[in-house]
Amino acid sequence: MSRLRICHLITELAPAGAERALYELVVRLDRARFDVQVVSLRGGAVVDWLVRQGIRTTVLGVRGKWDVLKLFRLVKLLRAERIDILHTHLFHADLAGRVGAYLAGTRCVIHTVQTAEGRFRPWQFAWARLTADMCKRIVIVSPSARDHHARRSGLANRRYTVIPNAIDPSAYSRDQDARRRLRKQWGIADEEILVVFVGRLSEEKGLETLLGAMRELSDCENAPKLVIAGDGPKRPMVEQFIASEPAGKRIRLLGFTNDVRGVLSAADIFAIPSRWEGLSLAAVEAMAASLPVIASRVPGLRDVVVPGQTGLLIDKGDAAAMGGAIARLSYDAGLRDRLGLAGLDRVTKHFNIRSTVAAHEKLYTELSHPKPKQL
Repeated sequence: MSRLRICHLITELAPAGAERALYELVVRLDRARFDVQVVSLRGGAVVDWLVRQGIRTTVLGVRGKWDVLKLFRLVKLLRAERIDILHTHLFHADLAGRVGAYLAGTRCVIHTVQTAEGRFRPWQFAWARLTADMCKRIVIVSPSARDHHARRSGLANRRYTVIPNAIDPSAYSRDQDARRRLRKQWGIADEEILVVFVGRLSEEKGLETLLGAMRELSDCENAPKLVIAGDGPKRPMVEQFIASEPAGKRIRLLGFTNDVRGVLSAADIFAIPSRWEGLSLAAVEAMAASLPVIASRVPGLRDVVVPGQTGLLIDKGDAAAMGGAIARLSYDAGLRDRLGLAGLDRVTKHFNIRSTVAAHEKLYTELSHPKPKQL
């Protein structure tokens, strides 16, 4: 049987959550059954990652919303490659992809929704509703994100398939050598508690809540320290806080890092106060590193963190509650250990990349070979 020709189309390939999730999927798809390639509207560091893994990758170089000539290049590629399934990721790629597939005669389009969008973006849900017949299935990364999208778009649940983003848990196992090396480099003593945030420094991550929590803890004896790993538009705000606030003396901003395992190994607590998510890979990675997670009670985090079992949940934007949760875990090593071990077990069972790849392979096969309707 010939291999299914699958093209993954994404908006850009900077190393953020959706792009990393795409990478983890496509490099593991069975190449004996699937001929896979990636097309991106814009480039980024993940292009090199994909090429090193032998994945054909094309960057269209779209410069703006009205760069329609690149759409014709996409149509030409879909026709020339005789793509069986176009799988789109992120809104702008889906916008171009549904139109491009229609013009190219590509009959099967799948779209992955990565987030329970918290900004005012009604046109995204209107687009999903108006072009529903152009998309055979919406893959969505968590049950709460599905409920959010279905409520906003008005689409029926049967149009969705929930497949969580996932990781290889072994890639984030604790590295004691890295822990000692990084804590020494950062000036953190063995007995000090270190809280870590890893992620893009953007509006949805709610960093103001975490910084507010550090302010709340300023007067506490043996107050914990915080390392923030990531980059993005909120970086100037974080830098200003560090420079101007007394609590800033206990905060280190690393910027973007490829050594996520090392950073997590150095930590005692992981904090992620997001305003919205789809399914937080950062929280999953922290749990794989046996860290207790303090997270906001929003879609995409409440699907990952089980309160009282793998971490603690707080109300969105509640800096005092975040500070209280950090203090509670800081003074209870036994609780940190129990939550961390349960988190690792949950990731191994529910967010393992092997299961996510298998679910995608099953979906591709089913949609390309639909069962005949029964009379």
